[in-house]
Amino acid sequence: MQYFPIFAQADGLKILMIGAGIVASRKLELLSRTQAHIRVIAPDVCDAVMAMANQGLIALEQRFAELDDLEGIDLLYMATSDEPLNRQFALQAKAQGLWVNVVDAPKLCNFITPAIVDRGRLQVAISTSGAAPVFARELRARLETWLPASLSGLFDFIAEKRTEVQDRLPAFEQRKLFWEQFFRLNGDRFDERTDNYFEQAFDTLSTSGELLLLDAHTSIDLLPLAAVPMMQRLDWLCSDLALPERLSELVRRDAGRQPVLPLSELAARLDKGERVMVYAEAETIAQLVAHFPMAKHLRPGAL
Repeated sequence: MQYFPIFAQADGLKILMIGAGIVASRKLELLSRTQAHIRVIAPDVCDAVMAMANQGLIALEQRFAELDDLEGIDLLYMATSDEPLNRQFALQAKAQGLWVNVVDAPKLCNFITPAIVDRGRLQVAISTSGAAPVFARELRARLETWLPASLSGLFDFIAEKRTEVQDRLPAFEQRKLFWEQFFRLNGDRFDERTDNYFEQAFDTLSTSGELLLLDAHTSIDLLPLAAVPMMQRLDWLCSDLALPERLSELVRRDAGRQPVLPLSELAARLDKGERVMVYAEAETIAQLVAHFPMAKHLRPGAL
């Protein structure tokens, strides 16, 4: 992983953009949605950037930038067509410990701006580590059609209800089950039925656990797509074997890892409503299938 994805708190962030052409305007259109302090320096300014300045979204200075302009900022964007200038400012900014993005020059960057799907509180970031930004944009276009605009209102609704849920369900496990049930009932809609589904979710909490079994000789890439959301809900991944990297990528990242549990302890975990996956040799999996007939045995093309 060349770039590590981080969502930074933008409130109060001091951003300097050097350049005010069409390329800069595309970056600024997204940056101006945040609460960051955005300063733009350029002798020539395109109409889109000038409009942002007139709306008070950015602070614009029509002049040539100087190295002293780097003082007191947090992020630097270089969006000029002057490659020597871009390089000079990028190297100086890095020497001062600043985060730098130079448009179309990934070797000069220590951070990149991904393609973003914006649904209010829900943000989806897509990156190809600078290798294929055109593909990232195409993937973003697909996600734009897949994620409804109503998600923005839905997540505002959820944010308003979080304190109420914490008061009514003091235990973390209860809250987790509640939100899973809410999304199962409501889906990605936000309409007049959403509030009803919110109340229904309190009445339909389930504490039944879930056991997934995976034979170590099964190819991870041949598993059915339906197995992925199951693995994303896991509380525990139990195995005495080295885990394939592909499996680790599919399993919920904060799921606990431990050796295969004795049958009695495994049954106790399931009785508490926990979701457990066992990755083991075929003989162990066969024993677990016999002991836990309700378990989901993950196999190519089937569950």
